Parts: sequence; C-alpha cells; structure tokens
Amino acid sequence: MFTVRLFCAAGMSTSLLVTNLRKAARGRGMEADIEAYPIDTMAKNLTAADVVLLGPQVAYMKRKAAKLCEEAGIPMSLIPMAIYGKMDGEKVLDFALELASGN
Repeated sequence: MFTVRLFCAAGMSTSLLVTNLRKAARGRGMEADIEAYPIDTMAKNLTAADVVLLGPQVAYMKRKAAKLCEEAGIPMSLIPMAIYGKMDGEKVLDFALELASGN
C-alpha cells in the first residue's frame, strides 16, 4: 500500500487532484491510500504516510511542514505548480513515487 497525504489551505482545493491520483494509481494496478487535509491538521494526519505533498498555495508553511515530516521520517515536497495547475494525477503520482524512493 502506497500512502500519500496531501495538504493545502483547507483540504478542498486538492480534492480533484486526489481523485486524479487515485485514478492514476488504479490504472497502474497500485494499491494506494491517498487523502487530502488542511495544512493545520498535518501533525495528526501523518500516520503511516509514505510521502507528504504540499499544494503550492501553502508554500509559506514549507519550513514547518518539513520539520514535522523530518521528525516522522517522511519525505515531503511542494507539488510543482506546473503539474498541480493541470491536476495531472499521472505526473503527481510519478513525482510522489520518486520522492518516496529518495530520487
């Protein structure tokens, strides 16, 4: 099971991206647990995450998020605006997999 947690301002703007990520994972035959949450709930929603992705709109929280994720041993990154803006589930899934593998 590949577990992805996305965080944005209110947990709503990433809902379409979550749908597209799930579709991309299913298309690849991957078992995935992909959920989006508001950034202010990050500390309690990191459990079992393989990777954490931040929406570009919460870039100002990157330092705080990086500290929480580092303490939990979870790789974290901002989703590049170029793929976030297109809501490209395939490319975001590739990005998440690369991040999780340490590349």
